[in-house]
Amino acid sequence: MRAAGMLVSELAAADLLRSVTAVQVELYGALGATGRGHATDRAILAGLAGAEPETVAPATVFSLAEQVAKTRQLTLASGSITCRIDFPASAVAFRPGRQLPYHPNALVFNVTLRDATVLRRTYYSVGGGFVAADDGTGHVIPTDTATPSLPRLFSTGADLLAHCAATGESVAQVMLDNEVARGRTTSQVYQKLDSLWDVMSESIRLGCDATGDLPGGLAIPRRAHSMVTGLMATNSAADSLSGLDWVSLWAIAVGEQNAAGGRIVTAPTNGAAGIVPAVLRHSLTLPQADRRSVSRFLLTAGAVGAVFQASASISGAEVGCQGEIGVASSMAAAGLCAVMGGTPQQVLNAAEIGLEHHLGLTCDPVGGLVQVPCIERNAMGAVTAITAARLALTRATQFVTLDQVIVTMMATGADMKRKYKETSQGGLALSLAAC
Repeated sequence: MRAAGMLVSELAAADLLRSVTAVQVELYGALGATGRGHATDRAILAGLAGAEPETVAPATVFSLAEQVAKTRQLTLASGSITCRIDFPASAVAFRPGRQLPYHPNALVFNVTLRDATVLRRTYYSVGGGFVAADDGTGHVIPTDTATPSLPRLFSTGADLLAHCAATGESVAQVMLDNEVARGRTTSQVYQKLDSLWDVMSESIRLGCDATGDLPGGLAIPRRAHSMVTGLMATNSAADSLSGLDWVSLWAIAVGEQNAAGGRIVTAPTNGAAGIVPAVLRHSLTLPQADRRSVSRFLLTAGAVGAVFQASASISGAEVGCQGEIGVASSMAAAGLCAVMGGTPQQVLNAAEIGLEHHLGLTCDPVGGLVQVPCIERNAMGAVTAITAARLALTRATQFVTLDQVIVTMMATGADMKRKYKETSQGGLALSLAAC
């Protein structure tokens, strides 16, 4: 959706949008293999029509796709500038057998203008909602980059710890310093973090309320609602592990919302979006929680996520699910450890443990849908994050550092066969299909 929005914005800025007569979209690699199941094609239509992920009503994404399929026309839009074009089903082509050099999540737009000129634009979905664009010469320019003048610039866990040691600040405060340096006030940062938590909370609530089967053809019944009913009827005092059941429920609720095309917070990816909200909600039940727990948790988790974004990958298409569920568990473990009073070293220890025990995890969604095994993996990742945070608090040091386990994750991803990296052509996806 963002890549499509970038395209129409560029065309509008160049006064070319009204001259467009056709748009052909090509989805390569992992986007080609799982694009239908991930609703990538529908998101592209919405982006071309001017929708933005933060504000679009999720239901309109599906209704727009139905309308375009029926009328074979689409209105391109950027602000008040619009252009209606023919848009047959063949306008979106899935090319799972081809992979562009920079990244396996690639999409190409071929735009035909009234004078028969064809403009070609290539974008890459690199994980976490970040998009990189090809400048037309094969050189990729990330469109979401850190400001070089940040006061606490870091790209590794060691850098982050060094800032904490030099300033006496927590990981959350280091991240806050950088956010303020981007031009926001402290109050604005807190408001933004609170708004993210509001979306997370709403995705939990809606996931718990919804019933019926998930879309996509597998006829997977939603389970969050029945889990709520069962837990509410259970005497939690008689079950010492009921707290973990609630964490699993919250993670599954968000995973089901994602699978159904609802609004969720990419944290760090959509397929792993249930872990951070579930563990954050758990942290708010602890005696250590206070009015700044949400911001402390999210700033800390965000700092760890920034390390992954700068030095590794958070894309299942690039390194398998260890880069999605594993990274989300790492981020959540760090955030929880911070809320529980962990030192910066213990926070990064928690992050390391959270990732270490997801090493080698493949990305093998059945039918190209983010349902099996993805939804349950969110629950498993959330529980692992809690264990990781608690283990990190038992000692001051860690034998393996976060940076070392990140290097291991990347090496493991490089060794992993392509079919295990978000193609639905290996692992559980193939085994279940064969059954």
